Amino acid sequence: MAMNRTDALASVHIDAHAHLDEYPDTWLGAVLNQLEEEHIATISVAMAPGAWERALQIQERSPWVVATFGVHPWNAPCYVTQLDELEESLNASPMFGEVGLDFRNVRDAAQFDAQERVLEFFLSAAKEQDKMVNLHTSGAEAEVLELLERYDIRRAIIHGYSGPAEPLRRLVCRGCFFTFGGELLTSDFIRSIASEVPVEQTLTETDNPGGPQWIFGEPAMPDLVKPVVQALAIAHGLDEGDMREHVRQNMLRLIEADDRLGRLRSVLTV
Repeated sequence: MAMNRTDALASVHIDAHAHLDEYPDTWLGAVLNQLEEEHIATISVAMAPGAWERALQIQERSPWVVATFGVHPWNAPCYVTQLDELEESLNASPMFGEVGLDFRNVRDAAQFDAQERVLEFFLSAAKEQDKMVNLHTSGAEAEVLELLERYDIRRAIIHGYSGPAEPLRRLVCRGCFFTFGGELLTSDFIRSIASEVPVEQTLTETDNPGGPQWIFGEPAMPDLVKPVVQALAIAHGLDEGDMREHVRQNMLRLIEADDRLGRLRSVLTV
């Protein structure tokens, strides 16, 4: 029996934060086939300009992939003196990510200034160009919140939040959206955070392939998003299909009428 439009929409999954550029070529064909077969719309964030270039090449191979440009806080010291050279990529990217601050995993406080300067460069562009940001906040949740307020950023995805309750409450009140991934399957703390975030502001991610490598000891395929949806459904007391549909609608609401993200909208509404 052919799948009707309602069934097709109900089967769409969202991976709002992955690093498809980090998959080796030997994996990539199977990864892209799974995105197509399982209807997994994937935002492939970049940690550096080279990652963005590879993500653009991958995007050409699948309508289910949206490549975005960013400089990860771990890489900020390498690019803080080269920001003018990033303008072309900045203008071309439909949203920005992965960008942010990391004061937990980066122990050298001398790098924090470079992180903040790079993040402010992206937030200033996001404000000027009215683009969404995909944010890393590890150990710097309050500082990221302050910068979001300073630059009046209204469309933000908070990737894998694991911080204290007060910045979380304020980020929720600000209307930020939050991704949950593999840690939801292993951590009671992350499950408690998921239960605090309103379902209307919840998204799914995999952080593939490096995130699962860190959590489970090996990289994962895109269908990791399925047990994540199941775990979120349990956290919110919902049916799995209803949870998946909430995530799809949340992403559509976050996109709004942004034509630069029409590629993503097209796979969420076909």
